[in-house]
Amino acid sequence: MKFWQKIIVNALIFLALAGFLQNMFYVESIWVALGASLVLAILNMAVKPILFILSLPITLLTLGFFTIVINAAMLSMTAAIVGSGFEFSSFGATMLVAILMSLVNMLLNSQLRQPK
Repeated sequence: MKFWQKIIVNALIFLALAGFLQNMFYVESIWVALGASLVLAILNMAVKPILFILSLPITLLTLGFFTIVINAAMLSMTAAIVGSGFEFSSFGATMLVAILMSLVNMLLNSQLRQPK
């Protein structure tokens, strides 16, 4: 997918998950979701590769499952940057949202790449 399509898709995923997980995840509006999606994309380009390299030994030991923690850390940093309109109730909630976002993005990418 193209960059801006990913931003919009992630914003929609944020809104949907905030609706399903109301006690765990809060998104104030669609504009906050779009802003958070943009911040997350920038963090994923700038910070995530560094974190991935630094955590490579533990990622290998856990057979890749530590990447969930890295994704949750990216979401926590996003929430810290965006502010009170984008919040998680706990780090466990952040990890759950990271897992669900990864699954939804994986499903969407697999559906869009299939030849028709």
